[in-house]
Amino acid sequence: MANPLPPQTASYALGLLRIVAALLFIEHGTQKLFGFPIAPAGGASPAMFSMFWFAGVLETVGGILVLVGFFTRPAAFVLSGLMAFAYFIAHFPRSFWPVANGGDAAILFCFVFLYLAAAGPGAFSINKR
Repeated sequence: MANPLPPQTASYALGLLRIVAALLFIEHGTQKLFGFPIAPAGGASPAMFSMFWFAGVLETVGGILVLVGFFTRPAAFVLSGLMAFAYFIAHFPRSFWPVANGGDAAILFCFVFLYLAAAGPGAFSINKR
């Protein structure tokens, strides 16, 4: 069956996916680093150069790069790896099932970023490739 939408629609949809995923992802980084929009569990900011701090920095800086579409492919690849690492370090030990271990967002972010690393930024980006 033929696609009823114009061909450029795919690029716009990809750009929209990139922007929405990045905005949601940046929230996780700013929550860890600055307690915004809400403080993380435990309330305190992570110790500088701790694993949790590095995750917050990567989530914030990498998320901003993906948001604006600058170095999208390498940034998304690093963030995909970060989310895979986060899943197996923080979530998987709690339970095999993602719905039980709270890791479903980490898995989803991992594969969205992996897709962005392969497909590129789409529309509305600084780097159009």
